[in-house]
Amino acid sequence: MRVLFASLGTHGHTYPLLPLAAAARDAGHEVTFATGEGFAEVLRAQGFDPIATGMPVFDGFLAALRIRFDTDSPDGLTPEQLSELPQIVFGQVMPQRIFDRLQPVLDRVRPDLVVQEISNYGAGLAATKAGIPTICHGVGRDTPDELTRSIEDEVGRLAAQLGIDLPPGRIDAFGNPFLDIFPPSLQEPAFRSRPERYELRPVPFTERPKVPDWVLARTRSRPLVYLTLGTSSGGTVEVLRAAIDGLATLDVDVLVAGGPSLDLAQLGEVPTSVRLESWVSQAALLPHVDLVVHHGGSGTTIGAFDAGVPQLSFPWAGDSFANAQAVAQAEAGDHLPPGGVNAEAVADAAKRLIADESYRTAAKAVAAEIAADADPRRGRPPAARVRRTAGRLIAHGQWTRPGCPKARSPSFGGTDAVWRSPQRSLRNRLAVRAAGPTAGLVVGRRLATAGAEAGATPRDLRAQGVEALAPEAAIALQPVVQFL
Repeated sequence: MRVLFASLGTHGHTYPLLPLAAAARDAGHEVTFATGEGFAEVLRAQGFDPIATGMPVFDGFLAALRIRFDTDSPDGLTPEQLSELPQIVFGQVMPQRIFDRLQPVLDRVRPDLVVQEISNYGAGLAATKAGIPTICHGVGRDTPDELTRSIEDEVGRLAAQLGIDLPPGRIDAFGNPFLDIFPPSLQEPAFRSRPERYELRPVPFTERPKVPDWVLARTRSRPLVYLTLGTSSGGTVEVLRAAIDGLATLDVDVLVAGGPSLDLAQLGEVPTSVRLESWVSQAALLPHVDLVVHHGGSGTTIGAFDAGVPQLSFPWAGDSFANAQAVAQAEAGDHLPPGGVNAEAVADAAKRLIADESYRTAAKAVAAEIAADADPRRGRPPAARVRRTAGRLIAHGQWTRPGCPKARSPSFGGTDAVWRSPQRSLRNRLAVRAAGPTAGLVVGRRLATAGAEAGATPRDLRAQGVEALAPEAAIALQPVVQFL
């Protein structure tokens, strides 16, 4: 089967999809990955066929300046005028560019399935236009704020211009099934109750899984604080300096990761307790740290949750405020508001989060919740979860295309699994499949209420030509769409 993954060309939007892409690759499927050209080397190293789509975010803002204000410079524009640009960038400029570049790719590759990262609206539009089965892959907490809705309004207008009919409601997933990697108890309640939302464990990805030698050589007699402002302008050198100055007053060691967006040389001299690293493997480092101080990005927030480490964040834009709210809700950390990041405030908050064991206990509780979700690498959920979801494991999905025979849908316990899409003339054939220790991931437009949940016995399943899934069986998740 040919599977095309599509994400925006940033670390926070590309890396979360790589574990599922690797699972598809390891299952023998042909994986193509469409994202920014800067990730081509990483993707090739993982055995994927990279295709450059989209545009750098900076170029997107330049294009938005021309569209909205007929200028190539933000000089002279008010903050209110500048605030109008993000919805144009992410709801019009970048989706249009990705749509234009992805259409010929879809014609050439002819994927059986598209896995669309939630912010890559252009890929969703292109897949919808081509009538290709699509799953939406989340990267964090749902943020139905004013900016998100204004971006979706722009996408809706673009879809109308392109002659694409979209289902009613929000455009976040184009009406497609949604893979949610955010801890379920901390996800937005309304979003958590949406139909066709499936929970998947977030798996950290790193290019170079190596921890600095000095971290491994530590005696751990002093706490280790990890300080980062992310990979894409999650703050300024001034904010980073204030955090360093505050943390340096505590009896802790500090590792500062600059990432590609900050020049650490601008920091000047730092205290001896502080080590500067241009890049670290965050996934490999987090199990060694006692506190994460960061910009509130989804990748770092979820990574700290997964490692069971308390967090102190500096939310500043986008989803960082929703992530800070989730950390507070879990009682696994705290945050400082914009304009409130100074050395004294950072020191006071960090000291409290390290000293009060309740924050670590709460963080570990979220880590346990995450560990209970299905792992796309090995898929070893506990027996109770396997029993609960045995009837939901997919076998087949089918879209009605020219030359593609229509499928009849099996029923389990009298439950019909056929669903028709007025937008795509879609018919699904869903069945439970557990061949040996592996099974497929749900990719249908609607789950058959089958197996144990429909009251079907193992004999009923075998009568349909399906092996019953043993509770202790390991599930290797892989996207499967097969034209029958």
